[in-house]
Amino acid sequence: MAIKKSELYSSLWASCYELRGGLDASQYKDYVLVMLILKYISDKWAGQPYAPITIPQGMKF
Repeated sequence: MAIKKSELYSSLWASCYELRGGLDASQYKDYVLVMLILKYISDKWAGQPYAPITIPQGMKF
């Protein structure tokens, strides 16, 4: 069953509000950017034998 775009957006926003807690939006932005960069690196180097960052077997973001 496919999820509707509006349901996805509302779920993402709810998660963001919960993660943010008492942080100011400018501080929260820094945490989100770091997580996005780590996710990008994880996806880019997944399965590469000589990756600069080693991701343990069975682990993903």
